[in-house]
Amino acid sequence: MKTKVFFFMCFAFLMQSCEDDLDVVPRDPNQASADEFYAQDGAYAQAIAGVYGNLSLTGTLGPDNSNIGGVDAGTSQYGRVLWYMQNLSTDEVIWSYENDPGTRELQRNIWNASNPIIRGMFSRGMFQVALANEFLRQSTPEKLSARGITNAQTLAEIEDYRNEARALRALSYYHMLDLFGKAPFNTENDVVGVAGPQYNAQQLFEYIEEELVSILPNLKAPRTNASGRLDQGFARMVLAKLYLNAEVYIGTNRYANCAEQCTAIIGSGYTLAPNYLNNFKADNHTSPEAIFFIQSDGLVTQNYGPTTVMINGQVGSIEGNGNQFGVGGWGGALRLRKQFVQKFDGNQFNNDVRNTIISGVRDIDISDVANRDQGYILAKYSNISSTGVAGISTTFVDTDFPMFRLADVYLMYAECALRGAGGATLPQALTYVNALRERANNGSQIGNITSGQLTLNFILDERSRELHWEGHRRQDLIRFNRYTGGAYNWSWKGNSSNGVSISTNLRLYPIPQASLASNPNLTQNPGY
Repeated sequence: MKTKVFFFMCFAFLMQSCEDDLDVVPRDPNQASADEFYAQDGAYAQAIAGVYGNLSLTGTLGPDNSNIGGVDAGTSQYGRVLWYMQNLSTDEVIWSYENDPGTRELQRNIWNASNPIIRGMFSRGMFQVALANEFLRQSTPEKLSARGITNAQTLAEIEDYRNEARALRALSYYHMLDLFGKAPFNTENDVVGVAGPQYNAQQLFEYIEEELVSILPNLKAPRTNASGRLDQGFARMVLAKLYLNAEVYIGTNRYANCAEQCTAIIGSGYTLAPNYLNNFKADNHTSPEAIFFIQSDGLVTQNYGPTTVMINGQVGSIEGNGNQFGVGGWGGALRLRKQFVQKFDGNQFNNDVRNTIISGVRDIDISDVANRDQGYILAKYSNISSTGVAGISTTFVDTDFPMFRLADVYLMYAECALRGAGGATLPQALTYVNALRERANNGSQIGNITSGQLTLNFILDERSRELHWEGHRRQDLIRFNRYTGGAYNWSWKGNSSNGVSISTNLRLYPIPQASLASNPNLTQNPGY
């Protein structure tokens, strides 16, 4: 079993359950109980584990329990709702069981402010902020001194934890910026229980940038931290994503800054995994290109998160191929939209290992979403390790969710070069793209492209071929002006089997109605 960063959880101590949406402020425990908890050996390690754990777990009582009120436990899992909002709303995938609350509206691009998946993401993101804030309140120099913590090594470890908590908080605000364009803003310096002011996109962008730049030198060097914990590569990756999408967020070109961060990451010791598919197996935490993965363990972190959903969902209704992935399977829960399948059209992709599409006797078109026998299926993720060892459970997988990996950095650099970013060159961009293509073709150059083929349109498609089902697609389509409007349509976009134009306001999700009710400082996004 993998070594995990959060064997012990302390949500119950740190935070009250969120019975009302966005009622995610720390409870006001009496000081004696707080001091009693933090007097224990390893208390601060357990506390930071709780902040990390919120990315994977939904509560302290198992996979069917949630500390977010008003939504199903699975629908409140951080990685799952993030994946739903970034992938299910695009051309890559469709969910068969549209009776599951919120899925029909999300994948048909007809959502509103009452959608439970959107509510789950908003609440889980802000819960992460609240957890980080509370950890920082409980680990100030004054608190440590009052609790008699004076050992130099212990103080240094806690300072590392504090920087990591700040980075995790910045990640959540980055997701709030990307998905909602605004968020209630609180730090550890604000009064507990008081609704935070609304920060707009510009304010969030500036905060995230300043916070990560400030803590970056104090984070562990890339690939030197304990398994599952973040490092400088993580902070640079969030900054790179922030700069890559700056024109969308704040109307300012920051591609040169993105290229700078990409170059730093590439020079930090990460290397491509020789086998592409090993990035998506039960031991993928050992991948040399892993920058930050959300942890999953079939025993320790049982949850209905993104990899559990994807691996079980890959199992076909016709094929019954759960043994191929080490799971029981959910009978055709996930299928591929036609437009994604077509990204692999052509003989050049016949031997591309990224092409795990299974067609069999299936029809490429999905005319009836409920018909699980329509549409091709995928075989990208697996609950079996690179050495052939099956995960400990056939329901809850051991496979971590690859939030950030090196291949994405190569493609971001190439995009920045094509967009004219200073410091990024087209020859180097071509080298990075062809490195991915050679990896995809087991070392052969048969799939390599020429400089004339390296275009922005190519990059958009190549990002989908390389990074599909990894939580990037919606963001990419928006950045390339292919998400809203009718320049690019896909099956069931806008609630039409062939796809129709959708309005520009859908580039942002609505602020959940329950969140507006609980925080009078929040305003709704236009068009909702």
